[in-house]
Amino acid sequence: MPYKEVDWSEVDQFADRAFSQRRGWLEFIRETQHGRVVLARLVDSGTTVGYFTGVIIRRFGIPIMGSPFPGWTTPSLGFNLVPGLHREDAIGALLPFVFGELGCFHLELADPLLRREDVARFGFATQVGTTFISDLKLGEEVLLSQMTGPARTAIRKAAKNGVMVEEASAEGFAEDYYTQLLDVFAKQQLRPTYDQARVESLVRNVHPSGDLLLLRARDGDGRSIATGIFPGFNRASHFWGNGSLREYQSLRPNEALHWYAMRYWQAHGVIEHNWGGGGDYKEKYGGTRVETLHFRLSRFAAIGRARELARSAYYLPRTIKRRRYLRNLNRPE
Repeated sequence: MPYKEVDWSEVDQFADRAFSQRRGWLEFIRETQHGRVVLARLVDSGTTVGYFTGVIIRRFGIPIMGSPFPGWTTPSLGFNLVPGLHREDAIGALLPFVFGELGCFHLELADPLLRREDVARFGFATQVGTTFISDLKLGEEVLLSQMTGPARTAIRKAAKNGVMVEEASAEGFAEDYYTQLLDVFAKQQLRPTYDQARVESLVRNVHPSGDLLLLRARDGDGRSIATGIFPGFNRASHFWGNGSLREYQSLRPNEALHWYAMRYWQAHGVIEHNWGGGGDYKEKYGGTRVETLHFRLSRFAAIGRARELARSAYYLPRTIKRRRYLRNLNRPE
């Protein structure tokens, strides 16, 4: 359907609707990736049974459907379906539309409810990742008890150190966050994978909807020492990113930010908090390790191979720098 004619109140009623499928987030993707938003209605015997959300971009002239595409700092898009409709059937209806009517040559798809068996007969390649999920249906005491001892100690230490967490306004937040993010990456002689303009677009497009929690941690003297971004809607919230100044990390502001975000979204009816990928420092918060799946399919094999080569070339320099940093860190004096 034409993007400008979408009845967002209708679409947002689906029980599996996520923050990244909402209008503000799609505007964020469209603005930062210069793409064309597609919201496709799935119809069975004249009745709407679901929607597919994606954004068409062009890379080297090739039309690509991302739902989402890697590098968009967007965890998932995919489908919203009525109860009882299988995602395998939705995929079967989607492919002729994407590769035929829309003329795309490549499809990338990440949907938290999409499983290997749903795409098995279609020839998708699968990229497997890891994240952690915290069950926010549990009480605060249980959530704390599931964290490691050092994590609980850090949360208590932040309070004793006078660290105060506040819900920040949009004004000036992106600059503050990005300055702190640069400091985090500088420790490993790296730079962030996105620029400040990306953060500004995210805040501008999503924060007015209430789907974006912006947090700032201040020390006892009122200095901003850490910031965090935590989107959420409906069932799930997400850790998008946080920055902090290295000289104040001993005050443990990052742990304070995460603990505040978990309780905030819990109070707003969210039942699961996604930690946005793997990582040892995320494991300490007591979430359950779960598998994430990203599927891709090309009309021509050469496109799939080119995609993998481009991905490897992009990440190789960062991987080398990170390994060098860890090697130097573990080298005896």
